[in-house]
Amino acid sequence: MIAFGYALALLMGLALGTLGGGGSTLTVPILVYVMGFGAKQAIAMSFPVVGAASLVGVLGHAREGRVRWRTAIILGAAAMLSAFFSARFIAPLVSGSAQLAFLAIVMIVASISMFRTAGGRSDGPTSPRGELWLIPIGLGVGVVTGLAGVGGGFLMVPALVLFAGIPIKEAIGTSLLVIVLNTLAGFLGYAGQVDIPWGPVALFTAIALCGILLGTRVVRVATPAQLKRAFAIFLLVVGAYVFYQNRDALPGGATPAAVVQP
Repeated sequence: MIAFGYALALLMGLALGTLGGGGSTLTVPILVYVMGFGAKQAIAMSFPVVGAASLVGVLGHAREGRVRWRTAIILGAAAMLSAFFSARFIAPLVSGSAQLAFLAIVMIVASISMFRTAGGRSDGPTSPRGELWLIPIGLGVGVVTGLAGVGGGFLMVPALVLFAGIPIKEAIGTSLLVIVLNTLAGFLGYAGQVDIPWGPVALFTAIALCGILLGTRVVRVATPAQLKRAFAIFLLVVGAYVFYQNRDALPGGATPAAVVQP
């Protein structure tokens, strides 16, 4: 199963390489349900994986001039603040199973978002509403990162297009930079709370990066809309499974012994 988990790391990277986001939501489920790590440990491990993968994406977009640095600073500052706070002060008060249930909801929302945007217009911005609108969005994304261990690109990219009026390609590059900052803050928030096995993290990250490079080639033979719909279906199935496994961890339920996570 460990080897299968590393194989799935390639799939995660492939999704990031072809779609610019969404793949990071698979990191924690792979680490928990395939590789056998506890929920809180897996969330902490996901931060360097997602951050490193996003950094590789940022470098490519920056070379093409597709990163809005000022916008990234505004959104990233808000996201970092709430990511650190939620990781340091809220996550310790929540059970691992409850965090996985929350992650499952995030995955289902992400899959719906991907379905809605598949095949839609992606060649131009909408009328901007002002960058200050990005601050509450950044705060919300940071909470999601701190509790669920995901970058939140599926939320930030539409927000950047809608509220900042940024074209989709620049929104993706800007979002990836925010994810790098966001996951760094989340990692610092978890520092000292759990032990991180750096060997598996390094190997998982390296394989995911190979997937990103492969994704840049796959996108040449399949349209983004086709890839997005296919991945959205996969994400929905995984999200539903994770939610089912941890449904009793939500308010009003008792967590089954079989899925209790430290």
